[in-house]
Amino acid sequence: MTASPAAPAAPVGSRPNRVVLLTVACLGQFMVLLDNTIVGAALPDMRDRLNTGLTGLQWIVDAYVLLVAMLLLSGGVFADRFGRKRVYLTGVAVFTAASLVCSLAPSLGWLITGRVLQGIGAAALSPASLALLAAAYPVPRERVKAIGLWAGLSGIGLAAGPVAGGVLTEAFGWPAIFLVNLPIGVLLLLLGLRCLEETRNPHAPALDVPGTALSVLAVGVLTYALIEGGARGWTSPLILGAFAIAAVLLAASVTVEARHPAPMLPLRLFRQRLFTVSNTAMVVTGFALMGSSFFFSQFFVYVQGSSILRAGLQTLPVSLAMVVVSPYAGRLAARYGFRVVVTVGLALAGLGLLALGTVHADTGYGNVWWRLAVVGTGFALTMSPLTGAAIQAVSPHEGGLASGISSTTRQIGAVLGVALLGAVVRTRQSGGASFEAGLNSAFLAAGAVTLATAVFTGLWLARSRPEESPTGPLTVTAPNEAAAHSR
Repeated sequence: MTASPAAPAAPVGSRPNRVVLLTVACLGQFMVLLDNTIVGAALPDMRDRLNTGLTGLQWIVDAYVLLVAMLLLSGGVFADRFGRKRVYLTGVAVFTAASLVCSLAPSLGWLITGRVLQGIGAAALSPASLALLAAAYPVPRERVKAIGLWAGLSGIGLAAGPVAGGVLTEAFGWPAIFLVNLPIGVLLLLLGLRCLEETRNPHAPALDVPGTALSVLAVGVLTYALIEGGARGWTSPLILGAFAIAAVLLAASVTVEARHPAPMLPLRLFRQRLFTVSNTAMVVTGFALMGSSFFFSQFFVYVQGSSILRAGLQTLPVSLAMVVVSPYAGRLAARYGFRVVVTVGLALAGLGLLALGTVHADTGYGNVWWRLAVVGTGFALTMSPLTGAAIQAVSPHEGGLASGISSTTRQIGAVLGVALLGAVVRTRQSGGASFEAGLNSAFLAAGAVTLATAVFTGLWLARSRPEESPTGPLTVTAPNEAAAHSR
């Protein structure tokens, strides 16, 4: 009796393999997005247990966001050039190991180090996950559906973060919010090593190491000056020197990018008004959204006296509104045009932030939650159409690059938002104002900048209607969709 032959392995791109790949890609992006919001819920506990102040909390957030912002484009190029599976699994491994470092951190310095490593892992993981999907779904209509599922399922991480962070922190303390990444990371590594197929783009551009290094240093030094300026004094030699060094590094970065044959950030794209305006508005979106959300849990805990768990639940209207509204933003832009939807979205977000600037310790939650929901709705209407506008401004083969740049500008705005709005709060406190008054000033400043940008986009966001494609209107629905790009 002869043994029956073994069943042949499923070919690359077969339905079983695609299901596993989609699961792995979605779960990886879920882990990254969960980390974006789960940390905010734990900031009050970190402040108390690590005996740190506002500056320390700013570094805990910005150390991660800075690395994600400045390495996203390089992560996409790495994935295409050296293999999407390899870069994805490397990102998962680094992110998981960094999460363990964060959970075991005995001091603020170690925690910031772990957050830097997390940012590096996320900058590799996120673009590689989308690149894997793009390679596995070559048919445009199927690819749109797969990316939509990737965006929707992974976006649940945004809504789950505040609740999960509140529950874990209340029960076990802040280290637990990082430990939750370990089982997810181990599962992804086991599934990925066993089931993912390697793909790469042999024509991927060369890496722009000088441009990447200079941009990281420039934004990093600028962030240092903005965060530390409130504590050390804006006119101290160290802070003034940091601003000067950041300006020199930024100028050097622009010069290198202009001369590099394959720049990380092609400056010629900014000759297109639509591209420039959309990315400028995206910087403000990241600035106002991340800068204000940095204070949400702190407001409920330190101003209104909520527990950490209750504060996590109280911040939920922002992320829930974003998850619910984001899938419709692209459709609305296809019907009414980029200019209308973006301007309305920014106006709503700005008004919501201005309304938050008037809440106080005795303001009932029934008069707070709708303000948070308006902010989330406004920014949900804004992000996807802005990315779509940036993509429309360039040639079809540069759409992935435009998407990646759009995400990078949003993340840079987020870095600056945490730094600058934190500086507003600290400056007000140094002048004798209460923490509550400082928060009100920060929310009002974010709202004013957002409303001014709404006027700016209303006047200058030209070519406002998306072009139709064989798969339907151009839509980008992921809350962190442009974090990944592939060529």
